[in-house]
Amino acid sequence: MTQETTRPGEAPAVLFVCSKNGGKSQLAAGLMNQLAGGAVTVYSAGTKPGKALNPQAVESLAELGVDITGEHPKPVTDAVLDAVDVVVVLGTEAKVEPRDGTRFEVWETDEPSERGIEGMERMRLVRDDIKARVQKLYAELTGK
Repeated sequence: MTQETTRPGEAPAVLFVCSKNGGKSQLAAGLMNQLAGGAVTVYSAGTKPGKALNPQAVESLAELGVDITGEHPKPVTDAVLDAVDVVVVLGTEAKVEPRDGTRFEVWETDEPSERGIEGMERMRLVRDDIKARVQKLYAELTGK
């Protein structure tokens, strides 16, 4: 996939969605913002937004120099869905209806807790899985 799905002259736009918008979608958005440096417009949202970010998600990004302290959980809105070229749903809890003309992906992310791995070790594994997927998507969207 190349930039043909983006509007001419505009940066490609991507929406990362999870259920609470406190962890996985925030990880993906923070990582894409760091990688793209403005070359991709990035949104994140939740189908059932929580009250706060997951502190371990914030900490795991800070370890890579990504600061998302100003972020907060947000709902999925029609306005955001209309503004993006790609919707990425992280995990299997969140449900979003695909839209015509919008690339739609579901990333069944690594879940280390299923293997008994918890805490920051779990969050780093989740972050690193998402980071590899974000890098691949970035390359597809920008040709870089």
